[in-house]
Amino acid sequence: MTEEHTGSEHVAQTSSNQIREAATAQVAWLEPHTNATDGVLDLWAARPHQPVYAVPNGTGGWVDVSITSFLDQVRGVSKGLIALGVEPEDRVAVMAPTSYSWAVVDQAIWFAGAISVPIYETSSVHQVSAVLEDSGATLALAGSVELQDCLRAAVVKFNGNRPAVLPIEEVRQLDDLAASGEHISDEQLEAARSRADLDDVATLVYTSGTTGRAKGVRITHRNLAEGAANILPFADQILGENESRTLIFLPLAHVLARAVQLMCLYRGVQVAHSASSAKLLEDLASFRPTWLLAVPRVFEKVYHGASAKARAEGRGKIFETAKDTAILYSKALQAEATGEGPGPSVRLRARRAMFAKLVYSKLHARLGGSVRYMISGASALNPEIAHFFTGIGLPVQEGYGLTESTAPITLNIPGATRIGTVGIPVPGNTVRIAADSEVLLKGPVIFDGYHEKPEASAEAFDAEGFFRTGDLGSLDEDGFLTLTGRKKDLIVTAGGKNVYPMPMEEVIRAHPLVAEVIVVGDDRPYVAALITLDADAVADWCRANGYRSLSLIDAAKHPRVRQEIGLSVEAANRRVSRAESIRKFELLDVELSEESGHMTASMKLMRHRVLVDFEGVIDSVYAN
Repeated sequence: MTEEHTGSEHVAQTSSNQIREAATAQVAWLEPHTNATDGVLDLWAARPHQPVYAVPNGTGGWVDVSITSFLDQVRGVSKGLIALGVEPEDRVAVMAPTSYSWAVVDQAIWFAGAISVPIYETSSVHQVSAVLEDSGATLALAGSVELQDCLRAAVVKFNGNRPAVLPIEEVRQLDDLAASGEHISDEQLEAARSRADLDDVATLVYTSGTTGRAKGVRITHRNLAEGAANILPFADQILGENESRTLIFLPLAHVLARAVQLMCLYRGVQVAHSASSAKLLEDLASFRPTWLLAVPRVFEKVYHGASAKARAEGRGKIFETAKDTAILYSKALQAEATGEGPGPSVRLRARRAMFAKLVYSKLHARLGGSVRYMISGASALNPEIAHFFTGIGLPVQEGYGLTESTAPITLNIPGATRIGTVGIPVPGNTVRIAADSEVLLKGPVIFDGYHEKPEASAEAFDAEGFFRTGDLGSLDEDGFLTLTGRKKDLIVTAGGKNVYPMPMEEVIRAHPLVAEVIVVGDDRPYVAALITLDADAVADWCRANGYRSLSLIDAAKHPRVRQEIGLSVEAANRRVSRAESIRKFELLDVELSEESGHMTASMKLMRHRVLVDFEGVIDSVYAN
């Protein structure tokens, strides 16, 4: 095996010229006796008036919350928790929409020396009950009346100590909680806050469970704090300096959103929250974030929505030309950066400048008008969509991580971006490709194991301590990671052909009418696909094509719709061999959602549930 070093990056390859390992040198080490709260206190000591949050003012604007005001509230709530009997290492569940209150109680739980247990607000009573029981939570905090009801219903479903349920929906409720702890001294609070070390558990985050029952992932203070300390200088250009701000609208129960929120607190980036999809555009316009974090589905919605709006206004051809220009411009920039091309031509630059005024400026305005960068995570983003946004001046920096890696462990950054990949390792971390192409991970962000599941924890790591992700991928000569699928999703046809569904699914999902794609064919004579439609896109398509409104049931049978989807299937088939190609597809007349039990709370498809629930449909595809 030969090794190459370029700056702080390390790439190793085998004698067969396959790149097997990439690492980026660690740049920050924290003292062992510190924990995730110390970075917040460091900002307070250095810049006590720094605005770190913004809350709605009730009239469409925002009120700044300084680090001093925030910490005053955190300390008060933490004393209230201690007065209620919360002790170090106790588990405190939080079930709330993305909000400022969530941010306060998250820190307050750590100040009390306890362990937070986030619960997705969309979880069923059964799911909530399982998390409460498995975690052994002693207290549950609810962000609304409805969530209080859900938590109370869940509590009665199991035996043992039943946690109390408290509301945290409104600031006054946080004030009431703080008032109950006024007799707790500052010395008592500091003793609780400083008790946890870097290697103590900070939070139990229950996995989305795409392949089975959710497991509690033990994320330590090191995972969060040292992870943040290393990624902050790495992502320096994305985060910006003065007046940097972001709007968080992902669920704070998701490890990605919480990890990013903590990074913002360490850096002094101002955060506002938007829990309502109906108000998101309004919040973007009023808060004007400088960078955004989102999942691919958000980018897909904006992309397809802009196209549909242009068609409805009779500007469809202009938008398509503007879209193609942006994609060509982005690809030319990437070719120049990798030494594979001269960069955008004078003509292409001129055409892009024209569309910047006519088309691209409107998309900038929809996102608030101040966004410089966007980060995409949680699942794969279609490269065409990434090139489009980059080409219009809204670069999308795609990253990769799992709950077990405390979210981002690889990231594309300005000056080191390769669209179609999920970036290079974040400082301190190593990516290794196993002989069977499984992606293996190691570094300070990797979790401590699964809560009270020693066998599952042992199975999750190889003999050298690398975490087995279950994802498949490859590394290029510069250490950029490309994901190619999931090990458990591998399809082996009756003829023995191995098929990885993800590349084909990505191509088909790029069609605006498509919501989800599930390629099937395990032990079958050939490959087929189940496809669901996007209800909003169907409505736009009907208006654009002069049809009356179609339900999903009618749209799934409509010959023009099937013809449209067929073209995207043909496009996917052109990328694979005949043996791997999709011979038949079926349009499902339902939506796959979290409510239907087919999507996780973080918007990942639960493929195994789809295969079980639609087994009859799959059988009929092969029977006809």
